[in-house]
This record gives sequence, C-alpha cells and structure tokens, in this order.
Amino acid sequence: MKLATLNDGTPDGRLVAVSDDLTTQRACTDHTFQAALDHDRLVPAYEERPFDARLCAAPLPRAYQFLDGSAYVNHVALVRRARGAEMPGRFWTDPLMYQGASDGFLGPTDDIVGDPAWGMDFEAEVAVITGYVPRGASPDQAAGAIRYVMLLNDISLRALIPEELSKGFGFVQSKPHSACAPVAVKVATCPGWRDGRLHGTLCVDLNGAPFGRVEAGEDMTFDFPTLIAHAARTRSLGPGTVVGSGTVSNRGADGGPGAPVAEGGRGYACLAEQRMVETIREGAARTPFLQPGDRVRIWMDDADGRPIFGAIDQEVRGT
Repeated sequence: MKLATLNDGTPDGRLVAVSDDLTTQRACTDHTFQAALDHDRLVPAYEERPFDARLCAAPLPRAYQFLDGSAYVNHVALVRRARGAEMPGRFWTDPLMYQGASDGFLGPTDDIVGDPAWGMDFEAEVAVITGYVPRGASPDQAAGAIRYVMLLNDISLRALIPEELSKGFGFVQSKPHSACAPVAVKVATCPGWRDGRLHGTLCVDLNGAPFGRVEAGEDMTFDFPTLIAHAARTRSLGPGTVVGSGTVSNRGADGGPGAPVAEGGRGYACLAEQRMVETIREGAARTPFLQPGDRVRIWMDDADGRPIFGAIDQEVRGT
C-alpha cells in the first residue's frame, strides 16, 4: 500500500492510495493521512484515476512531531575529523537526535528558498511514520509501531549551524522545513524493508549529474526501532510522528572516507560530506554549497528499476 497527499489548497491536503507503479490513485475514506493514522485504518474508494506526483504535497503535510536522528555515525565521524575534533565513544552507542520543524513539510517539488550566504545544503534521508508509541517502549515495541516509510530531504543551513550549536541548545534557524518524496509506503509491503532498515540505493543528482548512489541499508549504526525507542524513553509518541535517519553515509571500500561518484565511489547524500572528504584529503573544501538555480533530485528504485517513493525534485531559489 502506497499513500500520497494531493495539494488541494487545504493545510492537510487530500489523502489518496496510489498503485504500486505510481500511475493511478484512489481517494480514501479518511480524507487526511493524520486521520488514517489516528483511526489506524485505511479504506480506499473503488474508482481509479491517473496519479500525478507533481500535484502532491508531502505525504503528511504537517505532523505533530518530527525527530531526526543521526543513525549513520560515519557521517558524524567525518564531520568531527574534518575539523580535528575527537569522536566521543558514546556516539556509537547512544543515538544523536534533535526535534525539527514539523508544522509544514515541503512538497516534493517545492523550491528550496534561502540566502546563499547561509550555506544551503540538502541531506538525503530515509524516514518512517509511526503509530502510537508508549513511553518507555522497547525496540521490539517500537518496531511494531512503524506504519510507513518515505524519503526526506532535511535541508540544512550550514553557515548558521556553528553559532547555534555554540549556545549549547540545538537547532532552530539552521534547520528550516524539510521536503518529502510524494509517496509513503506501508512498511509491510515496502521493497527493501527488513531488520528495521530500508535496504536499497538512495540516489541523489545535483544539476542532472550523479552526486550520490549510497546504500541505505549499510553502515546504519542505529536501526529505526532503536531510534524510536530512544525518542520514547521519557515520553510517548503520538500517531503521525516522523522519525528521520539522518544523512545516509557509507564508508569507503577501505573503511575510510568514501569517494565521489565521478571517481567510482558511491558519493554522498549531502554537500557537507563531500566538503569534509575534500578537507581531509586536500586540506580545504572546494565544492560550494547550493546556489540559486541549482536542482536537487532524490529517489530510490526497487530491484526492477521502478521508483518506490517517487522523487524529491527541488530547485534552489534565493530569498
């Protein structure tokens, strides 16, 4: 079962069930994704109509909660190595997580808007949508609460992050609204879903050229049940909580930093990681952050080359 939300001019849009090949849609009895999650049911109507991902908002246009982890600790290690900082050992056993903006996820083709001086960057991630998660849930209980899987672009303003974090209180200005692929897939039927992870090649193109072909199921230190149980340690999570994996990041074949796609590597899921590798290897970063007119495309295909979630396809626009 695949779900999408059509942008009908209302804040929460109109929920539709989408065919596996993303060509047709059926309206649902519950008009919104949140209502379907609250009722823990999904009843599509019979009549089929053509599906057009360009008419979609985010699957869950606004959520009660968005929690973004950093499950690929290789990404964190590269960040710290590039700036000569020691990697605390607990980062490998205790997940990092922040609470992001959930009041308005961007649709799959909405522009990325910002000032180039802010250091605009994309972060290609996997995300899940949960049902109710009780406080103190175990990883097994958390696994049973995962309802849907989707892709997410966690937009980051890199030039604003250091000053915010130096205050010791977390992200606000440096983490604007994230964008989502048009379709969320029911976890029980999602291709590549096993062991609490999504296995498959997460593809990123920048201005039409391959930038990342990273493996989402590899090098994931913390699976989604672990991330959800971490978030629910002291509080319950309501239906419709979105939990992100953090930037997908792979080690190189030799265990070190990965190589760009142009050099035969898997590339990266964000500009910052390529810049980190350049700093480690060459002493300075040379890849610029996003500029007005740039275009970012993020997607994942199944084993037969068919799109699973549709694509995030965004153009960068200045303020």
